[in-house]
Amino acid sequence: MKQVFKKTTMLTDKPFTYCPGCTHGIIHRLVAEVLEELGIGQDTIGVAPVGCAVMCYEFFNCDMHVSAHGRAPAIATGIKRVYPDKIVFTYQGDGDLASIGTAETIHVAARGENLTTIFINNAIYGMTGGQMAPTTLMEQKTTTSPTGRSESLGGNPIKMSEILATIDGVCYVERTSVHNPQHIIATKKAIKKAFQNQIDNKGYSIVEVLSNCPTNWGMSPQQSLVWMEENMIPVYPLGVKKEVK
Repeated sequence: MKQVFKKTTMLTDKPFTYCPGCTHGIIHRLVAEVLEELGIGQDTIGVAPVGCAVMCYEFFNCDMHVSAHGRAPAIATGIKRVYPDKIVFTYQGDGDLASIGTAETIHVAARGENLTTIFINNAIYGMTGGQMAPTTLMEQKTTTSPTGRSESLGGNPIKMSEILATIDGVCYVERTSVHNPQHIIATKKAIKKAFQNQIDNKGYSIVEVLSNCPTNWGMSPQQSLVWMEENMIPVYPLGVKKEVK
């Protein structure tokens, strides 16, 4: 029988520990497939900070480093400068990258570090219990905004891709989603481009992936994917925000 699909070698056999319906697993697979297809898996070092994906060192079949909350870009910078021939990436959530790690993110971009960031935006703090994040939508209910996010108390959602696209050291910014097969395919293409940029020494690349959080959103997996499409994408439009040819 002809084999048409097989599990990528860049994922371990460890079962994912994410909540049912969480799209972290899909994004992990896309990253792993790209590493294998580009032939860079054994020369890659990943960095994961605190957050739902902190255990991704159990899943990616490459060298991994765990950093303090928000400090992944700083750790990745150190690794890349010591091992410039390695491919280095960070895998960060919105509570990490857009909150406690905002300074590190802005400055790694400003320096134009030749790194790749996979940024998971699910508009909430997932691991710590569903608190409001910098990316939480207006009127979205969380454990710390039980009546919905208000502009007067919580401000407006931070759009990191648009911010980073204004920085000279950044070579590539794209926002994608994984709410259906079409956009999953597009996300993989974006991730591959971000890693290829690093191979080509073009500078800092970031792919923001809109993701779901069925548990903390209080929805079924299917409902959460519909909610993503109807509510997140209008606030966080998909597409390339910057690309230096």
